[in-house]
Amino acid sequence: MGLVKFMFPNPNDIYMHDTPAKSLFEFEKRTFSHGCINVKEAKQLALHILKDDPDWPADKIESAMNGGKETTCMLKRKIPVYIGYFTCWVQDNGEVNFFPDVYDRDQSLDKLIYNDAITMKD
Repeated sequence: MGLVKFMFPNPNDIYMHDTPAKSLFEFEKRTFSHGCINVKEAKQLALHILKDDPDWPADKIESAMNGGKETTCMLKRKIPVYIGYFTCWVQDNGEVNFFPDVYDRDQSLDKLIYNDAITMKD
């Protein structure tokens, strides 16, 4: 999994984490983590999140990330985390792009939006 894991409350048990397989960030399709989010610059994210916490200076973060046992750090202040999953994106020039629905969410969303009127065709 890597050196650091960022946990945050959510109904889908999704978390963000580092990965030892840095080469995976070179792929355009990056669904290797079964729903969790691989963070390319996880150490920099940890440093940024904890920058104002005197209990977590950079050397302690480094030590915790490279230590032999799991270390938990509870944040003193909450940070809002928003996750968006989009299978369609409109470019600034108006071009519409569609992407594979790797988590099979579009069908249930289709039913919520269109009810019984019009449904998507496979």
